[in-house]
Amino acid sequence: MAVSIIDSSIFQGIFSSDAMREVWSDENRTRKYLDIEAALARVQGRLGLIPADAADEIVSHCRLDQIDMAKLRTQTERIGYPILGVVSQLNALCRDKLGEYCHWGATTQDITDTATVLQIREALELVDADLAAIGKALAKLAKEHRLTPMIGRSNLQQAIPVTFGYKMAGLLSAVQRHRERLVQLRERVLVGEFAGAAGTLASLERGAMETQAGLCAELGLAQPVIAWHTIRDNIAEVGAFLGLVGGTLGKLSMDVKLMMQTEVGEVYEPYHHGRGSSSTMPQKRNPISSCYIHAAISVVRQHAAALMDAMVADHERSTGPWEIEWIVLPEAFCLMAGALKQARAVVEGLEVDAAAMRRNLDMTHGLVMSEAVMMGLGPYIGREYAHDLVYDICREALKQQRPLLDLLAEHPQINKHLDRAALARLCDPANYLGQSGTMVDRVLARQAPSRP
Repeated sequence: MAVSIIDSSIFQGIFSSDAMREVWSDENRTRKYLDIEAALARVQGRLGLIPADAADEIVSHCRLDQIDMAKLRTQTERIGYPILGVVSQLNALCRDKLGEYCHWGATTQDITDTATVLQIREALELVDADLAAIGKALAKLAKEHRLTPMIGRSNLQQAIPVTFGYKMAGLLSAVQRHRERLVQLRERVLVGEFAGAAGTLASLERGAMETQAGLCAELGLAQPVIAWHTIRDNIAEVGAFLGLVGGTLGKLSMDVKLMMQTEVGEVYEPYHHGRGSSSTMPQKRNPISSCYIHAAISVVRQHAAALMDAMVADHERSTGPWEIEWIVLPEAFCLMAGALKQARAVVEGLEVDAAAMRRNLDMTHGLVMSEAVMMGLGPYIGREYAHDLVYDICREALKQQRPLLDLLAEHPQINKHLDRAALARLCDPANYLGQSGTMVDRVLARQAPSRP
């Protein structure tokens, strides 16, 4: 019986992905425990810390199909942690009590933390793949609409012209930074844990550091400099990263929602028959994916804060903060997968209405070009005086419901410096795009072939 939206048979495909749910599943988590126990046995067998035949026997049983998951649940509920249940089952499976060498010198948190890091590694690969696809789609939009003029907005009011390519390039630049952060984050986060009861590896009289190094090498993880049982900035950084990615996806979804408004109509989420319709209003085309993105990333942001709380751990092994990670880390990744999936669908199939963008640019009959006019008049009558003069003319244009150009051309303090043709050039949005194209090109230049 599923109660979480992530595991709901109805909603799971909307708010998460099958691949990410598999990463954080009980089966994959338990498989990671077994992988670590097998690696530990191999390393300690090579080092002569445990008998070679014990290592071989332990490794032969470190398979998920040999673990009784129902029994593991019962053991976990009784003990409080699943690791001892896994180890006890392995021990029972091994012949001649060779299983007693399983988990040699390790503690529960060593195996749990290392398993979590292995899951994070898999999960980050999925996140990066989606970020790469979103970046590719944004780059395509930025290139195609490099000089497609549209109105820029400030405080939800029309400001000055920009280009749609510029808008997409801004989002692309954030995606590029997220992928850079991910590269940097991996070096700090993909680190194993093998440190014993209080982190000092006192449980092994010899070969302690060699075991730690060998175990991490077997698993493809970096060796820790010191135990991190209660030093959790690495896990919190993962949460912060997910929060940052979510913020960018939220910005995308917010703009799409606003641009899909009936009165705006500049872009639309990809069309699928019946998608976004209303049970009572057949004409509607709701921004469904953007709504899902907004909901998912809002929860991820709260989970990032919870992972910060988990950093406040007591002494060398904590009483409660650690378990916060068990709750929120899987859900944060799963919700992020859903938000990324929805965002990817939006940008890969976004419908752009350039004619509507131009229509909205022209709806004020030139008022949005007031800054351009002010700057154009500045050399003749001074910028501040030009500001006040254009301000008054804009109010008059609104009052008379006439094009700004007409009033500018009629004004004696203006037409003696600039004729109507010159003023018309100042009032053309296509002539006031600033460095939009150059900025788009600079972002696209960072989208190297090696960064799909």
